Amino acid sequence: MIPRTAHATLLALSRLYPIVAMTGPRQSGKTTLVRAAFAEKPYASLEEPDVREYASEDPRGFLAQFPDGAVLDEVQRTPAILSYLQGIVDTDRRPGLFILTGSQQFGLLSGVTQSLAGRVGLLQLLPFSLDELSAARPPPSLEDLLFGGLYPPVWDRGVPPHVWYADYTATYLERDVRQMVNVRDLAAFQRLLRMCATRTGQAVNLSALASDCGITHGTASAWLSVLEASHLVLRLPPHFRNLGKRLVKTPKLYFLDTGLAAWLAGVRSAADLRYGPLRGPLFETWVVAEAVKRIKHRLLPLQAYFWRDSGGNEIDLLVERGARLIPLECKAGATTASDWFKPIEQFLDLAGGDEGVLVFGGEGRHRRGRIEVFGWQAIAQGLDVLLGPGWGLREPRSAV
Repeated sequence: MIPRTAHATLLALSRLYPIVAMTGPRQSGKTTLVRAAFAEKPYASLEEPDVREYASEDPRGFLAQFPDGAVLDEVQRTPAILSYLQGIVDTDRRPGLFILTGSQQFGLLSGVTQSLAGRVGLLQLLPFSLDELSAARPPPSLEDLLFGGLYPPVWDRGVPPHVWYADYTATYLERDVRQMVNVRDLAAFQRLLRMCATRTGQAVNLSALASDCGITHGTASAWLSVLEASHLVLRLPPHFRNLGKRLVKTPKLYFLDTGLAAWLAGVRSAADLRYGPLRGPLFETWVVAEAVKRIKHRLLPLQAYFWRDSGGNEIDLLVERGARLIPLECKAGATTASDWFKPIEQFLDLAGGDEGVLVFGGEGRHRRGRIEVFGWQAIAQGLDVLLGPGWGLREPRSAV
């Protein structure tokens, strides 16, 4: 098992709440992590038909098997059980009693907010970050990283990306996700997935997206919301602080894994990304996803934004830390160019800032005036500057 940053946060939450719920996309490593972190607890998967039937038909009898708690996997499959968990933890307030996982945020969180408000600590687990992967098996090149993505089976089981993402698309996206909104037109849903993938890193124009897919604006909005709730895509909001210019207010769309985005966009080898048009958007997608993973896995009290004014000036990633606005720019090229630094310098002048970050597709680390420059392999150090090196919540005794 490759150690996960979220392990420490998971243990910390289990010291504070009687129930901890972990959500995230399928195959992001939720089951592996919770079973390793709570190896002493009984485990039950509600994906198994007989277990699900027992939990659904006799929830009291099912839960009575676990007087000292348990790990309950894919609990959104039997949402009624959450009400019975409420009664148990209202009587037995021991922290870390039940550990829940779920791949469908709609199913799990709707039940949690109705039945377990105030009794549950929430954590999202996304695929590997680069620093997690590099501790065990660093990718040989940037192209391999962008094409392979960071889902655990690609790296810890060695499944070829083109095989794994084809299967993932067929068995999860085209089955589970579309069933969440009762998609009847599979071809239109497949077009939406492809269109979103080719537009990763761009502003979301729902009208244009709907038109290209042959669906209504409302349908495009509903399907996109389900992809977001399934932890597959992110709509990055714009920052609205008045910096003296009219600001663009449309969010940007990002996939949370470049391998999935590349496969859906028609990329079929790492070599295709060496000079292809998707190299830049996928590199930006990867940098944004790395920042989101750090925020989610460490429960940092931060929100990521982008910034763009009506004159076309743009910052790819922006974080507000107290009174400071820290900008980050992403550049996929391997050699730094002087014009890369102008947007950050202009923003720092406008915002009164003193530090910015640039992550690029080459190697090394250096400083240029107010801007710290990091090669892609040093992105963890760049995120320390952007987000801070600390934790929002951490179990101090964890070695992970």
